[in-house]
Amino acid sequence: MKNFHLPLPDQTHTHLKAEAERMQVPATTLAREAVDSWLRQQARQARSEAIAAYAAEMAGTPFDLDPDLESTGIEHLLKETKAQK
Repeated sequence: MKNFHLPLPDQTHTHLKAEAERMQVPATTLAREAVDSWLRQQARQARSEAIAAYAAEMAGTPFDLDPDLESTGIEHLLKETKAQK
């Protein structure tokens, strides 16, 4: 594990310490979890944007989604959504 010095504004530090006390965990644990969560979110967003860009680029080409496969996929998602309700 690597150490990383991260200066925080006073208010952020105060809120972090208060939340750590409330949860009875070290503030460094909360900060680490927050950074990890943000990084995962950024990775998901980047992946989603890359997929959308690829889909837009491939639209109308031979690599575009097969209409029958697309229709079947939509039907499946709709059935799953109804089953979850």
